[in-house]
Amino acid sequence: MKLIWKEIEKDRGDWTRKGYSLPSYDRAAMIEKTAAAPAWVHFGAGNIFRAFHADIAEQMLESGEADRGLIAIEGFDYEIISSMFRPHDNLSLAVTLKADGKLEKKVLGSIAESCILDSADTAEYAHLKEIFESPSLQMATFTITEKGYATAGPDGGLLPAIASDFAAGPEGASSYLGKVVSLLYARYKKGGLPLAMVSTDNCSHNGDKLFAAVDAFARAWTEKGLAEPGFLTYVEDSGCVSFPWTMIDKITPRPDDSVRELLQKDGVEDLSNIETGKHTFVAPFVNAEETGYLVIEDSFPNGRPALEKAGVIFTDRETVDRVETMKVTTCLNPLHTALAVFGCLLGYTKISEEMKDPDLSALVHRIGYTEGLPVVTDPVIIRPRDFIDTVVNVRIPNPFMPDTPQRIATDTSQKLPVRYGQTIKKYMERGLDMDILQAIPLVFAGWLRYVMAADDEGEAFVPSPDPLLAEMEEKLSAIRLGEQDEEKVREVLLPILQNESIFGTDLVKAGLSDRVISDFMKLIAGHGAVRKTLHEVTEEWKA
Repeated sequence: MKLIWKEIEKDRGDWTRKGYSLPSYDRAAMIEKTAAAPAWVHFGAGNIFRAFHADIAEQMLESGEADRGLIAIEGFDYEIISSMFRPHDNLSLAVTLKADGKLEKKVLGSIAESCILDSADTAEYAHLKEIFESPSLQMATFTITEKGYATAGPDGGLLPAIASDFAAGPEGASSYLGKVVSLLYARYKKGGLPLAMVSTDNCSHNGDKLFAAVDAFARAWTEKGLAEPGFLTYVEDSGCVSFPWTMIDKITPRPDDSVRELLQKDGVEDLSNIETGKHTFVAPFVNAEETGYLVIEDSFPNGRPALEKAGVIFTDRETVDRVETMKVTTCLNPLHTALAVFGCLLGYTKISEEMKDPDLSALVHRIGYTEGLPVVTDPVIIRPRDFIDTVVNVRIPNPFMPDTPQRIATDTSQKLPVRYGQTIKKYMERGLDMDILQAIPLVFAGWLRYVMAADDEGEAFVPSPDPLLAEMEEKLSAIRLGEQDEEKVREVLLPILQNESIFGTDLVKAGLSDRVISDFMKLIAGHGAVRKTLHEVTEEWKA
């Protein structure tokens, strides 16, 4: 059984007998119609795209709601296309990992074509321009990561590749963003054809980030006379080019070896990972959780496919923002961060295993239901309690999701002010009883204990990357496990706890610093103190 279309058509019976869903539509006709009148292109041909966007398109094709597929475009790692997509006829094998242990296996045929965004390849680039010049094109979606929209470095200066493109103009663009904007310029020159530029990267106000990048190029090029003056007006007119906000939520880990073994037992061939020259790991299959949310601001100047037929939620910008806030500040991200910090301290290597731990389960339940829900931002279109129910009962405990606390602990200092600080601010603004907040201060204390880089048995470990790690390690270097001098600890911690950039608010002014210091003293009492503290505290909550 090979993931090649003519082989699948020949062996369709074998695939279906082994539980695989196969395309039932006329794939050749779909490819032909997509080429003649493309409607949807996507930049960033990674796992989340294949597991989510391509599956949405597949559902549309299967239901008859669409007769065209989508076009995948990769602008960072060209080998993803040349070594994986094209040799497999742009097919993907999508495996849904269910919490009950069952797998759903589906061959996705919705990717009609895969393209390389390489301005040095004359033929490839000319073809992409033709696609962008097509009046039928309605939207370009993106999953290029939040960093992909950056035009400036940490010092505020333009990144060298961006500065070079600003000077070179649309015909000489070579950066990822520059090439995207040059394609948009080709569309502008074709008569100012409308288009929705839709970031579906997992970051707040993602549409604004994409707009800021595109606008910077349009402004630079028009001011330098490298593009027609009307191009900037075109980009800044939402009736011509829109940049909707979106909220996306679906965990899609790297292709897992255990999933590969199950597929190989079915007789599927050639499933090995390929590591590209840019160290991207790709495989013919993707594995993802069963739950997924995609909420999009309904702003499409050239119309759009009826993606709501495949579960996409269309709404207004304010509601997208509320959904994002609900997820990030209450219903998912704070729970993940708590499990990451304490999971590392207690030696866990899988998030799902942590949910079998009664103390950790009680911790996340307290954060979400008791401390978060009273001040949650309710988007109405998704009920917050239902969202948390799915998170704690289905998503996090899923044993087939190989996510680790070590990965999630990355950049924790940058996450704390949003994931917890917003909740604290709401308690303060509404005059609520701050004594309700017990789990959140414990997470803060746990993070400070984590920065000491020793687990609960006192064994050293390497903390995950974090821009404040070195600074925090230096500040906490005077404290050792077993420290009993609370005044010494207080002297070290108070300046940290007053840092609003870390916690989202001054914890001294919020009245939470004493609780954090008290919890921290318990956590550093000696070997086993983390477990002992968690157990004692959560026993009170359980009671």
